[in-house]
This record gives sequence, C-alpha cells and structure tokens, in this order.
Amino acid sequence: MATDLSDNPPIGILDAPFDSALSERYLVYALSTITARSLPDVRDGLKPVHRRLLWAMRLLKLDPASGYKKCARVVGDVIGKYHPHGDQSVYDAMVRLAQDFALRYPLVDGQGNFGNIDGDNAAAYRYTEARLTQVAIDLMDGLDEDATEFRPTYNGEEQEPELFPGAFPNLLANGASGIAVGMATSVPPHNAAELMDAAIMLIDRPDADDAAILEHVKGPDFPTGGLLVDPPAIIAECYATGRGAFRVRARIEKIAEKGGGWHLVVSEIPYGVAKGKLIEQLAALIEDKKLPILADVRDESDEQVRIVLEPRSRTVDAQVLMDGLFRLSDLETRVPLNLNVLDKERTPRVMSLRAALAAWVEHQFVVLQRRTEHRLGKIADRLELLGGYIVAFLNLDRVIEIIRTEDEPKAVMIAEFQLTDRQAEAILNMRLRSLRRLEEMELKREQAALEKEQATLTALLGSEAKQRTRLKADFRKVRDRYGPETALGKRRTELREQAAARDIPLEAMIEREPISVILSARGWIRAMKGHVDLSAPETLKFKEGDGPAFAFHAQTTDKLLLAAGNGRFFTLAADKLPGGRGFGEPVRASIDLDGSVPIVAFLSAARAARLLVAASDGRGFIVPVAEVMAETRKGKTVVTPRPGATLVVVRPVAPADDFVAVIGDNRKLALFPIADLPEMTRGQGVQLQRYRDGGLADARTLVFAEGLSWAMGGGSGRTRTEADLSQWRTARGAAGRMPPNGFPRDNRF
Repeated sequence: MATDLSDNPPIGILDAPFDSALSERYLVYALSTITARSLPDVRDGLKPVHRRLLWAMRLLKLDPASGYKKCARVVGDVIGKYHPHGDQSVYDAMVRLAQDFALRYPLVDGQGNFGNIDGDNAAAYRYTEARLTQVAIDLMDGLDEDATEFRPTYNGEEQEPELFPGAFPNLLANGASGIAVGMATSVPPHNAAELMDAAIMLIDRPDADDAAILEHVKGPDFPTGGLLVDPPAIIAECYATGRGAFRVRARIEKIAEKGGGWHLVVSEIPYGVAKGKLIEQLAALIEDKKLPILADVRDESDEQVRIVLEPRSRTVDAQVLMDGLFRLSDLETRVPLNLNVLDKERTPRVMSLRAALAAWVEHQFVVLQRRTEHRLGKIADRLELLGGYIVAFLNLDRVIEIIRTEDEPKAVMIAEFQLTDRQAEAILNMRLRSLRRLEEMELKREQAALEKEQATLTALLGSEAKQRTRLKADFRKVRDRYGPETALGKRRTELREQAAARDIPLEAMIEREPISVILSARGWIRAMKGHVDLSAPETLKFKEGDGPAFAFHAQTTDKLLLAAGNGRFFTLAADKLPGGRGFGEPVRASIDLDGSVPIVAFLSAARAARLLVAASDGRGFIVPVAEVMAETRKGKTVVTPRPGATLVVVRPVAPADDFVAVIGDNRKLALFPIADLPEMTRGQGVQLQRYRDGGLADARTLVFAEGLSWAMGGGSGRTRTEADLSQWRTARGAAGRMPPNGFPRDNRF
C-alpha cells in the first residue's frame, strides 16, 4: 500500500525561499574568496597559497644552502597537506614566486624552465626543481620562536602558520594582485631598502605623514626596470589614497649610425608586458601601416632585452617616432595601484602607503615581543635544569648514594634537596661523563650568561624605547642585505618625469605622397597618383553627360574641405579617396549630403588658415579653417543663409591680403578693407555689398597695392591687371560701380 509523503519532505531537504538561500550561500563563498584566497595580508603580503608553498618547502628543508627538489614533490605536499586545490594552480603560483621578471625579490630559487619574459610557459612540474631564496628565509624568520599563531590544516592532521613573522616588507617589496568577489587588489613592487628606511623613520616618528614616507619611498621599483614618468604630485596622490595608476615607459635609446642614420634600441620594457606579444604588436603597426614612419622591428634579445626599431628614413623625428610608439603600443603602460589588503583583524580595506607600512611595523613590534617572551620561557626552563645540575655537583657523593641505595631515588632527592620533578628527572638522566669538575664550571658559566640574557630581555619587554632601538637594529641588518649597493637591491626603475606622448602628426600616420584630386560636376570623386597635368584631355575623362567641376594637386596627408550650398562643410581624408582608375565613386557615398544640394567649393585645408565665405544675398564673413573641419560624415554647419539665399563663395584668404573685392549680378564692383569684415565661426555674417536687383556673383580677397588681375578670353592664357583700384574703394555694404574694361562677362574673378 503506497504512503503519502507530501507533508513529510525527505530528510536533509529544507524548504526555504530560493533568493535568501542563494544569497546566504554566495555570501559565504564571497567571504571565503576575500579572506582566504585572493587578498594578501598586510603583515606578510602573502595569500594562503603562497604561504603554504613556502611553509611546505621549509619543512622539506629546501633552504638556500641545500640541494634542489622536484617541484612535483613540493606541489604534492602542498595540495595533500595544506591546500586542497588544483595542482596546476598551485604550481602556477610557485612558478611566479621564482620568476625574476615577475617578482622584484623572488622567494623561490628555480632550476629548469620557469618561463620567460617573452610570455612562454614554464615546463611541467616533473621537470623543474626548486629551493627557497634568502628572501624567503628572512620572511619566515621567527617561525620556530612562537612569533606567530599556528592553526590546524584543513584535515586537522598538521599545523600551519597563520602568517609569516620575518622582518622583510614583502607586501610592498614584491607587490600583489588578485580579484575577489566585488573587490580586487593591485600593489606594484617597491625597493626594499627604501621601504626599510621609511620603516625605521616610522619607528622614531609614528605620527609621520605621507610626505615624510615619500622622502624615502620614491615610487614603484619594477623588476623589469623602465621609466616612471608621472610627476611627483600624481605619485603622492596615488600613495595617499591607495588608489591610482603609474605611467611606466620602456627605456629607449637613440643610437647614431655612420652616414647620419640612426635607430632606436629598447633595453627595458614596462612591468607585466610579455616581450613576445610586444614584438607582435609592433610588427602589426608596420603591417597595418598605422605608424608608417616605423620601418622595421628586430628582436636581438638574449638574457638582456634588446629590441631594435628602424625608422623609415633618417629624416624622421626620433621624438615623434617614440611618441607614436608610446601611444600605439605597450611601450608605455599604466600599472594600477589598489592597496586593498586584509588588516590585522582580517578585514579588507584600502590603505595608503603610510598606513600599510605602519601596519607592518606594528606587526614587527608584536613579533619582537612574542619572540622575546618565547626566549625568556626557554631561558627559564634551562635555568631550572642548571639549578638542579649544580645541586647535584655540590652534593655529588650523597646523590650517588641515594641512587645506589634507594628504590625510589627521585622522591628522596626531591625531598632532601628541594628539587622540582624536572630537575630530579634531569639528574637521574645525566651521563657519567658529565661528572667532571670541568662540567661544573661550564654549568656555572652558562647559568651566569643566561641570567644576564634574561635580565636584558626582561628589560626589553618592559621598555618601549628599548624595543624601538632593537627593532631599528634588526631593520638595518635587513636594509644592509638589500641595500642599493647590492645587485638585488639596486633600484631598477628610474624616476624621470615626462609629459604625456604628443598627438601623432598626420604625416606620421600616413605615407606622404602627391596626388591629383578630381571632382566631377555630378559629384564623382577620384585621386590619381602624382601631380598630373590637370589640363590634359586624357586626365579629365568623365561619364557621358558629366564634366569637370574641381581639380587640384594635393598630398595624401591633406584634409579636403567640401562646402555645400546649404552652408554645411564636410571633411574628407585625402588618403581615403578612391583611386584614379575609372571614374571614381560618388562623393555623396562618403558624406550625408542630399543630391539636390549643390557643391559650392572643394579645396585642400592646407591652402590657407582662413576662408572668405559669402551667401547669394551678399552677406558673409571670415572663418578660420580649423573651425570648419568636421569630424563626422554629417558635416558641420558654418554658414546659415537667410531664407531664399544659398552659399556661393568659399575662397582661401592669403596672409598678406588686406582688401575684399565683391561683384554682384548687376555687374557692380566694390572694394573695402578686410579689417571691416568680422571673423566668425558660424552665422550669416554682415552685408558685403548692397543690391537693387539680383545678388552676389563673386567675392575674393587681395593685396590692394598689387591691383586686380583676371584672365583674358580666347584661350590665350594671358592676364590683364588693373593696378589702380582707388576708384572702386568704398565702405563695406556700398553698391559699388562698373568694373574695369575687359573684366570677364560672367562676373567671376
């Protein structure tokens, strides 16, 4: 018979809202990731996986003086005893501790292929061997002296340290990076000697501010060197807030060659950049012609980085090339700073450089006190035994008699000589060879030395001033070991303030070549290579029913301006124009211009710095060329003609031009000073000439003293010049008078 179990859910299944169950479980996971995986401790700068790796290597006795052991052995111990995670992730962490280009002060001394700065991976752990470095020994110094707490491992079978007590500022010296849930950390490496100097200063001046710290710690010190180019104010702000980024550049040197040529040599690259990918990046710049002034890149590196960069020609500006490389490649990078670490309460928070260093110094005081108390305990134990030994020597015959005659000699000795249980047991365990007179003297000498040390350590525990003195002495020993005069301690990253890389000139981005630009009456555009004869019939070929409108010589680096009758200006890149084969392509395919709107002007922006613009109703103004450049295909409105009027004149203004000449459909000519015409960026402008009938036919600027010239008809190629223009000079907005005899009948200048 079936039983209804609907009201009795199976054992182990809880009825709970899905959202609350999910949030509770995710919170547990998040806290575990933050506090026990991804963020380093401010006191030793290590994450659990690194701490367990070094601890396992210590137990395997892999100190710097011993031989190497297979990394597979170390990884096996770590994942079996302390860190039950994937072997590959543990090995990857171990590999990073051994890479001298990743860690400023490597903690593991690797033998075999541990990867390289090119970005190649390390060999499998069955092929590589490792042992500890002196830095790791310094970091773990004090573990045998109860300097830190121990806790059971995940299975309760072993013990592991909660943190390392050594007097090496590992967090800031080696840096750290990690991504937890909802937070991340990124600490760049620093110079240990500078950190120790700042720490010694903090012992004397606990209330020292950030500026005092920066007198010693100048900035990050990366294992790969390079240049730190940020100004001191930016560096100070980053360290004061614990957040920011540092601008790091490669070290590049210009090398002169015989004959006037030169090349660039990169000897140091920014921290965290894989050299192999950097070479690919530079090669792509050449392949894609994103930096045409760079001709070639060669990797000539051996143990030292050496990348050779060849310019396109000796006339290239080296600084322009370097600016282009800094902007377009990883030869300049930004190394982030996010000093988000676990404090002594295991709480994640972002610290300033001063706060992080002060927390480490505070930890060292705690370590000193714990090691002192541990040593005092050991001294007390030894003094207790020495007291018993000395009693035995002073009463040697009676002690021997008790041992020979009594069934329970221990109890008799305790009662007769007021010994402790430990003292009596030690006397009974003495060797016969210790019963020499010389041994008694050595015991008394040892007792005196221990009592003296005991008094010194007791005084140390009771005096904060003595603790500060002792800690400074310990710090100076570490500082000397990693001082600037040592190979490991010498600063590698140079502080050299430099401005941000300049915008790369257009000439550097585009191969400068001559072209001939042709725009037909129907709006078909093409660019022919070279400066061809624009009057030759074979050059100006068009579709049936089409004909020439604009044709001029330019360079591929030029920006071309197209002005439409509605007052909008469009910008075309000369290097992007369709080729000269065939009839080209419709220009309206590149810009948003309605087919019913006529094209009024088409010219190179390099021809002049200012333009004269005028509408058919006779209103106009001067506009700087920089103000008409459009960034998008929609163009830019510059002239806003009144209803019924259109833009009809766009002409370059030469620097020497001092007058404006205007002619109307009514064939009246007027000249007035260019100073009477305003310079604007947008609008209708002012009245250039007054009309009773029709409107403006043409306008231009000129040098009044040189007169006005125009081409004579008949295709003769001759020109005629009217030198004296005084009778046409008038005020702006006047009607003017008939032009000189022979002036073109189409009223065009």
